[in-house]
Amino acid sequence: MNLVLFGPPGAGKGTQAKILTTSRGLPQLSTGDMLRAAIAAGTPLGLACKALMDKGELVPDATVVGIIGERYDKPDCARGAVFDGFPRTIPQAQALDEMLAKRGRKIDLVLELKVDDAALLARVEQRIKDGGPVRADDTPETLKNRLSVYYANTAPLLGYYGDQNKLQSLDGMAPIQTVTDQISAILDGMASV
Repeated sequence: MNLVLFGPPGAGKGTQAKILTTSRGLPQLSTGDMLRAAIAAGTPLGLACKALMDKGELVPDATVVGIIGERYDKPDCARGAVFDGFPRTIPQAQALDEMLAKRGRKIDLVLELKVDDAALLARVEQRIKDGGPVRADDTPETLKNRLSVYYANTAPLLGYYGDQNKLQSLDGMAPIQTVTDQISAILDGMASV
């Protein structure tokens, strides 16, 4: 099963992806994590992407699609994967569909975590106030830019996947366990069909 977790920055996609990895054995394919690893390793790709990511801007589609394709071909993705932070644009979604089709696979479900922008900003501000670990791309100013980019480039994917009857929306503002339980019920319902 191939799932896409969808929602604005800070909606909890990464948290739910990690839970799905543990509970369902589906690897989390996080482009953000992959790119941050490339940055930490100082690879040419990482250095080229760092400036864009620090400003909350998107990395070019061809780069992201290439990274995802290479990762998806690893043995742990044989049963599918959870796509976290990808696709972010309709061209990326189309490229993902093509990449999966070449492998005889498809996206089975897109789960949208709906959240309130003001609450997301409050979360970031609270993390800073609490002195917890804060990434360079995790400040109120950058989040505002990331939200703007999300609504301009990524939100149109709701229609793209909705037209394919693959979209289910959940309240991403609910407690983590509640969201997890809702996702589990949806997946269990799909498995019994």
